[in-house]
Amino acid sequence: MKILVVDDEELIRNVIKEYLLQEHFEVEEASDGTEAIEKVKESDYNLIILDIMMPKKDGYQTVREIKNIKDIPVLMLSARSEEFDKLIGFDLGIDDYVTKPFSPKELVARVKAITKRQEKSGNKYVFGELILDDVAHIVTVDSQELSLTPKEYDLLKYFISNNHIALSREQLLANVWGYDFYGDDRTVDTHVKTLRHELGEYGKYISTIRKVGYKFDYEESE
Repeated sequence: MKILVVDDEELIRNVIKEYLLQEHFEVEEASDGTEAIEKVKESDYNLIILDIMMPKKDGYQTVREIKNIKDIPVLMLSARSEEFDKLIGFDLGIDDYVTKPFSPKELVARVKAITKRQEKSGNKYVFGELILDDVAHIVTVDSQELSLTPKEYDLLKYFISNNHIALSREQLLANVWGYDFYGDDRTVDTHVKTLRHELGEYGKYISTIRKVGYKFDYEESE
């Protein structure tokens, strides 16, 4: 897996690179948007980690141009946490958004979640006897097909694609319902409750994170 880290601050690039190398990712760097675009033209990457505030071209301009060249997943970094900035990023097609200052370990976890979704796109997600078949668009537990609604299916897929990662209600609304949804957090809570019920014994793996949201937490050894 090859990742391009784009940030005008060398220290941040070095920290990200160090942690990614420890997880056996191949890493290349770019110090601004213009350099990043040239690298994308010359090489293939599995993921781009991209800062918003940069000289020459900001992150938004860079994402637009990159998406016109190749469809590469993008994780955006920003010192700004306003919802408006996130909305712009997701409208441009980014896959995730991390606010500075960030935990390098959390960043790596998010990188793994994105690259894992790439590896499993169109395949089966298997967690013990819980299987989500994204080709047939069905979920089975102990070989029995579950009667999930389309939204419950999407919610479960997002949870298991982000195994071990705490997800806020805002993230779930944004990525499962979309930013054009005008409901509230209770919508997420209601769907999680019914999804847990449908999953039976596997519902226990969707845990509630107090004052945050939810997390799907399954270990292969369980």
